[in-house]
Formats: sequence, C-alpha cells, structure tokens
Amino acid sequence: MDRRSALKNAGVAGVIAAGAAPAVQAQSATIRWRLASSFPKALDTIFGAAETFAKKVGEMSGGKFVITVHPGGELMPPFGVVDGVQNKTVEMAHTAPYYFFGKDETFALGCAIPFGLNSRQMTAWQYQGNGLKLMREFYAKYNIVSFPMGNTGAQMGGWYRKEIKSVKDIKGMKMRIGGFAGKVFERMGGVPQNIPGGEIYTALEKGTIDAAEWVGPYDDQKLGFNKVAPFYYYPGWWEGGPQLDLYINKEAYEALSPEYKAIVEAAAAYAHTEMQAKYDAKNPGALKQLVGQKVKVLPFPKDVMDLAFKEAMAIYAELSAKNENWKKVYEDMAAFRKDQNLWFRFTEARFDSFMQAQKL
Repeated sequence: MDRRSALKNAGVAGVIAAGAAPAVQAQSATIRWRLASSFPKALDTIFGAAETFAKKVGEMSGGKFVITVHPGGELMPPFGVVDGVQNKTVEMAHTAPYYFFGKDETFALGCAIPFGLNSRQMTAWQYQGNGLKLMREFYAKYNIVSFPMGNTGAQMGGWYRKEIKSVKDIKGMKMRIGGFAGKVFERMGGVPQNIPGGEIYTALEKGTIDAAEWVGPYDDQKLGFNKVAPFYYYPGWWEGGPQLDLYINKEAYEALSPEYKAIVEAAAAYAHTEMQAKYDAKNPGALKQLVGQKVKVLPFPKDVMDLAFKEAMAIYAELSAKNENWKKVYEDMAAFRKDQNLWFRFTEARFDSFMQAQKL
C-alpha cells in the first residue's frame, strides 16, 4: 500500500504516526481576531465596510478565520486604534489615517489632504503608483501593515450655523474639521476641533462648535446635522477622495498563512470598492431629501477656496522642509497628482461637466 492510501485509511492515530498531524491541525484551527473601528455602528456605510470585510474573510476561509468588528468606543476610544494595533491590544483596526496626523503629518497622506487626490486617483496611486509601498514603509515604524479599505468619494464642505459670505466669516469660527485639514482652517482664521463622529451632533446643537463637517448627505442626514445647522456648503476641498485604511498588527499579519494573507487582501479590496459604491448610490437621494427639508445648499465663496489653496500649499512646503517622512511621500504623491490632473482635464472633467449640464 502506498503512503497516500495509508493516510487515507489510517484514521487520526495513523495520521499522527505518519507525521501529518501538524498540517491537519493548522488547517482546522479557527483564528479569532478583533477589529476596532473608529466609527459608530449607526453609519452603515463607513462602519459597514469593516463588517463587509469581516464577512468576506469568514466566507472565503470557510468559517475558519473569524473577525469580530467593534464600533468606536467599545474596545478603545475612536482615536486610540493606532496605539491599539501597534501594541497588539487588537489585531486590526479600520480608520481614517488623517486622524493621527498629531503623531506625524505623514499619516494624512494615507487618507486625504486639502487639494489632494480624488478617489480614483487615490486608488490608482495606492495600487499602481508608489502610494501603498511608501505608506507601508512609513506604517512599519508603528508596527502596522496597511490595506486600502474604503473611500467616500469627494465630500461636502460641512454644516454651518451662519452663512459664509467671505473669508471674513471664517475668522474665529469653531469647526469640527477632520484631522490634518484643521491646520489649513486654522491658518485661515478658524478654530479647528477634532471630535469623533458620534459626538458631533451634541457639540453642534449646544453651540460648543459653530460648524461641522462629516462626509456627505447620506451620513450627515443620519446624524441629523440639518436639524441644528441650516447651511450646507460644498465642496469639501480638504477631502477630494479620502481613503479609509485597514491596519493590521505586523507580527499578527506575518504569522498568517499565505492563503489567509491572500484572503485578507481580497476581502479588503472588495470592501474598498463596495464602500464608495454605497456612497455614490445613497448620496443623491439623501441630498434631495435635505433640499426638500429647506436645507440651504451653497458653494464656498471663491475667496475662501483661493485662501484655502494658498495656505495648504504653504503648509506642504513647510512640512517638506522639516519632516523627511512627509517629504518622501508627498513629493511622490504630488508628481502623481500633476499627471492625473492633466489626464482628467481632457477626459473625466470635460465629460462630467457636459453631462451635468444636460436635462436628463
């Protein structure tokens, strides 16, 4: 009888005796990981990306790789997830990298910076340019391996208790504005506030802040901002294509089998695509409803946009002069952005502007 037949008929004792037990045990063992999100469970789009990821990992592993997803604040504070993954308090996190610019401004480049890349350009830079490679080199300093996992697309410019007629109206304004963009807002005369999504409504309602930005119509309507601030501005010049990331503890990731690593990569890519598809599908209807509820949807005045652009470019030059991590990644992204904008000017932008002018 050959070895294959013997193993087939030997039962458990025979398998152990033949030295095949470790492989069998490794394949049958269930891996259980925890994923800490920075977002509240009520947001089915952005929190839902982590749930989609966990579901796909479970399906592709035949139920052998189980990931439980925990909303912000359940296991750790929403802004504590980098420390949690770095220290292996949890194996994974799903978050917006720019929340952590206080550790190093380079984090923002993995998500969005004012007047950066749109969502398609961001995905192209990550997967086909040097974006993912450079960000992973940076994240290695924090014991993290990253995967793109979601994008909201271009965002709205937020909710305001009073009308913005010029740059003068920004002076002294207390605004919840995500992460790195607050640097630009501050130089424009505003007072940025970094507040988790689940706490924004209360702060806006009580007047602790004068304005707040989150994502766009679908999420913003769920959070009820239209009830406490009547003016809704666009565009979110600080978030042309903000990418969410899956962070994995480096040691935990390296301990996975090649098959499980491939499953993680595939599931993250699926969730990445699905998240923006959800936003693109759900935002139009929500915007119509908000307009029907008498929300005043307005564009930012030109002087606001011009000053924001000027201050953003000045900040990038200053950071490149003092932060080598930033300089290395930003210079690559900026070169990629230049070529992308040249291409989009001839194709996407012209097609979009024509189609949006039609009565369809």
